[in-house]
Amino acid sequence: MRLADTCTIHTGYTARGRLEPLAAGGVLAIQLRDISPEGRIDPDRLTRVQLEDLADRYFVRAGDVLFRSRGDRNTASALDERLQEPALAVLPLMVLRPNRDVVTPEYLAWAINQPPAQRHFDAAARGTNIRMIPRSSLDNLDLDVPDIETQEKIVAVDALAERERALSQLAAETRKQMISLILVERANRTSPTIGMERTSK
Repeated sequence: MRLADTCTIHTGYTARGRLEPLAAGGVLAIQLRDISPEGRIDPDRLTRVQLEDLADRYFVRAGDVLFRSRGDRNTASALDERLQEPALAVLPLMVLRPNRDVVTPEYLAWAINQPPAQRHFDAAARGTNIRMIPRSSLDNLDLDVPDIETQEKIVAVDALAERERALSQLAAETRKQMISLILVERANRTSPTIGMERTSK
């Protein structure tokens, strides 16, 4: 199924220059830099900006999906209930609003991030210094879209696998630190003896 048949697609807001942050007021803005390499968005870290007369299509809410159309990582992120107010999506972010009768936001983001979709973007990428994905490539992305129940199961299994990977990485890092501490302690214990032997010679 074509991506364009599963959701409505809009470009983000085109900023005319740098967006100056506000301490209060204005509107929340989501920029490319607000998305972590893992595709996570923390609403508590978003900045506010002062802009007037903005079209509603530029605003995202929980249940929408953001796609990074520029850069080395052309991945998607689903917005969850932690986003408690509409936020302005700024180009090069693209707004995907899923048809909930067809696809869930979480599955849509997951499917876009999988190797088949990424190979599609690799073939369509434009630009030499800065990689860009054209809108037509996004529209025509072919996705496998099972029934909603199957989508939810796939997303749940993927979340468990991701948690397992994170725990395994944490365990490996902890083990490495413990081994390093043991070796440093052993080096400290043997150091005076080595020094005395050299002095006696």
